[in-house]
Amino acid sequence: MLMTKRKPIGIGEILVEEFMQPMGLTQAALAEAMGVPRKHVNELCNDRRTITVPTALILARVFGNSPDFWLNIQRRSDLWAAMHDPKELERIERARPLSEVA
Repeated sequence: MLMTKRKPIGIGEILVEEFMQPMGLTQAALAEAMGVPRKHVNELCNDRRTITVPTALILARVFGNSPDFWLNIQRRSDLWAAMHDPKELERIERARPLSEVA
């Protein structure tokens, strides 16, 4: 598995710098467009909330892109976090290919 040591860009940075700032959107305006509380958007912008499938569908509808775009950002972050967490790495290393155990 090819993984970089550099942490991937978080959802908040992409949301703010690539979408909200260029469009002149405030958190309140985005929250209204998404139909969610402002706190939800604030947590997304500050990387304190992950992208769920429903949130990906909402963001895709609001910005006119695909839910896969948002889910892939989350997936990259989740993979990186698992590959850099000593507890998770230990658990992953215990797994063996079926050809070795069969």
